Amino acid sequence: MFLDSVKILVRAGAGGDGAATFRQEAHVPRGGPDGGDGGRGGTIHLAVDPGQTTLRDFSYRHHFRADSGGRGSRARRHGKAGTDLVLAVPPGTAVYDDATGELIADLVATGQTAMVARGGRGGLGNTHFKTSTHQAPKHAQKGEPGEERWVRLELRLIADIGLVGLPNAGKSTLLAALTAARPKIADYPFTTLEPNLGVMDLGMEDRRLPTIADVPGLIEGASEGAGLGHAFLRHIERTRVLVHLVDGAGRDPEWDHQVIRDELEAHDPALLEKPMLIAFNKMDLPAAADAWPAFRAARARDGIPTVAIAAAAGTGLDELQAALATLLPTAETLAEPPEPTGVVVHRIDTLDDGFGVERDADGGYRVRGRRVERLAAQTNFDVEESTERFQRDLARLGVDAELRRAGVEPGDVVRFGEIELEWSGEAWSAERWA
Repeated sequence: MFLDSVKILVRAGAGGDGAATFRQEAHVPRGGPDGGDGGRGGTIHLAVDPGQTTLRDFSYRHHFRADSGGRGSRARRHGKAGTDLVLAVPPGTAVYDDATGELIADLVATGQTAMVARGGRGGLGNTHFKTSTHQAPKHAQKGEPGEERWVRLELRLIADIGLVGLPNAGKSTLLAALTAARPKIADYPFTTLEPNLGVMDLGMEDRRLPTIADVPGLIEGASEGAGLGHAFLRHIERTRVLVHLVDGAGRDPEWDHQVIRDELEAHDPALLEKPMLIAFNKMDLPAAADAWPAFRAARARDGIPTVAIAAAAGTGLDELQAALATLLPTAETLAEPPEPTGVVVHRIDTLDDGFGVERDADGGYRVRGRRVERLAAQTNFDVEESTERFQRDLARLGVDAELRRAGVEPGDVVRFGEIELEWSGEAWSAERWA
């Protein structure tokens, strides 16, 4: 099965909790704090693996989780960092945030990576909170939760040449004739149900070895979702050259030719700007031989190079290869991924240091902002000193004042990420998890 689109849930590891411990040696009276920090949670990355050609590895497993960091312990021993998780994807994989539809990364180059879920920070142990006036702090931070989200992976094959045409035009036969690929071939439409790839040898004196993708047959309306080919139109977006195969023995080759051009333009007008070669197939049949002169004359008026072939009989292939050789770039350029080049999108969180207050549908209040959400997640509300510190931090940041301006009343629920707290007028109380 060729899998070219999949959704997966990625969950980075949580940071380990910091320790709130004190030295207990017999010869050290009133031993001070010695709690170690928690370890960082594991991060999840996607990495390009040239040995992968489909997203098949994600067909049965859709949830991926990295290891959490270890807890800190006494004697300032830090917790172990969680192991990062690296998921291999094929070249040409575009990564989207499924909730927003935003592009996270477009991975095309071998070894290129993108972080899709960041591991949580480890909590600080109580040694960090000792001051000249507070010698025995009981406060230590909890580990920060790791990022969690659904991402959508979409594969666009990276090939130098894309074969397009109506069903049963002979694309698989041509691919087999030009390369060592062995796609399924039969005399009925939609024999090809998934793209096939092959490598073409242009000759002993030509070092170039272009890859060819045979895309399942398109039909009229494919760009709007009709037929089998609509799911594979995106696979020709990265190709350098398009070979439009026309069934010369068909009912109306001119109509067949125009249908494919219309569908390519409807999907992406830029496709018609790519170098294109038309292969007029099945010249070993009388109907194709009769239709060839008029078709060739029409393409000459359009300025589109056209070659007559018989893929099944193997005739005209040398001329086709020679025509393709003139359209393909140099060997050095072929060694690089076709456009668009890979990109990893880095977005700046405008609320990283700031915050915003908004009203939830149930009447509660939600405070958004990476910093304040992290403060809540890393506060142990079972420890009075930690709760008091959280209250002071919110007052210092202006969150309390902003909530009052927004109209918060005693008893209202205020949410920070997954943490729910109850506003009591003067202090926070009654922690509840969402």
